[in-house]
Amino acid sequence: MMDLPTKVTIIEVGPRDGLQNEKYFVPTDVKNKFIGQLKSAGLIEMELTSFVSPKWVPQMQDAAEIVSANSTDTYRNIVLAPNRKGVDRAIESGCKAIAVFVGVSNSFNKKNINKTTKESMAELKPIIAELKANNVFVRACISTAFYCPFEGKIAEEDTIALCKEFAESGVDELSVADTIGMAVPTESYSLFSRLRQQLPEILLTAHFHDTRKLALTNIYAALEAGIHRFDASAGGLGGCPFAPGATGNVATEDVVYMMERMGIDTGIQLDELVKAIDIIVPSISRKIETGYYQLAKTM
Repeated sequence: MMDLPTKVTIIEVGPRDGLQNEKYFVPTDVKNKFIGQLKSAGLIEMELTSFVSPKWVPQMQDAAEIVSANSTDTYRNIVLAPNRKGVDRAIESGCKAIAVFVGVSNSFNKKNINKTTKESMAELKPIIAELKANNVFVRACISTAFYCPFEGKIAEEDTIALCKEFAESGVDELSVADTIGMAVPTESYSLFSRLRQQLPEILLTAHFHDTRKLALTNIYAALEAGIHRFDASAGGLGGCPFAPGATGNVATEDVVYMMERMGIDTGIQLDELVKAIDIIVPSISRKIETGYYQLAKTM
C-alpha cells in the first residue's frame, strides 16, 4: 500500500449536482435548510446551485435566492455557470467561487451546451481571465473524463490535454469526472497519477458516479495516486440530464465512513450529515439507497 493522506477534503455537490435532475421542484427554504445542515456537519466547500436556463434545468430557477441566503458565511460557496450569461448572473449575485464545465467528448458537449469542446474553451478562456482578475475562485469541471455515453472510452491523453488547457488558462481547481460511472480503479489510478505528476500546482479533485457501484474503489485508487479532494453528494443524489444512464454521485456519507474507518480525517460528523439527508428526503422523488444512510436509519 502506498502512503495515504491523513486528511482529505470533501466537496459537497448535493445541492447542485444532486438536485439538478430531480423531477419535482424542491422548495427554496428546504434547499437552504439542507445546505445549512450540511455546513453544520462540517462540509466547508460546496456546490450550492447553478445559473442555467430555468427552461432546461427548472430546479435551479431559484439560484439567486440560494446565493443570497448563503452570501454572508465564510464557506467556499461554489455556483455553476456554463456560459457568459450564467457567469454574469453569478457575479451580479455576489458569487466569489464559480464553476465552469466542459466535456472531453465533443458529442457530450454538443448535447449538453450545443458547442464542441474547442468552441467551449474558446468562449471560456477570456471569461476565466476576467474572473481571476477579479479574485474569483474558478473551478473547472471536466465531464466525460473516462467514458462518454455517446463515444465510449475517452483517450487518457485527451483528458490530460483538456486539463492542461484549463490549468494554463488560470483556473484554481480541476474536478475530473467519471460522468457515467464506467471507470475502474486501474483507470482512476492511471489518470490521476499522471495529472498529479503533470499538474502539481493545481487543486485536483476526483468526481465519481456510482452507476456500477465502483465509486468507492475508484476513490481509493485516486487516494493511492495522491489525490486528497473528492466530490460527493449527500444521500448519493444526482445524475446528469444530458448523460443517459448516469445515476447518482457517490454518497458523501459512504465516503466519510470509509475515510474515517481508514484513519483519514474528513472533518465531517456523520450523525449531522444524516440529519441533512433527512431534511431533503421528503421533498425528492427518489429513494435514498446508500449503505451508510440505510444503516443509520435502522439503528
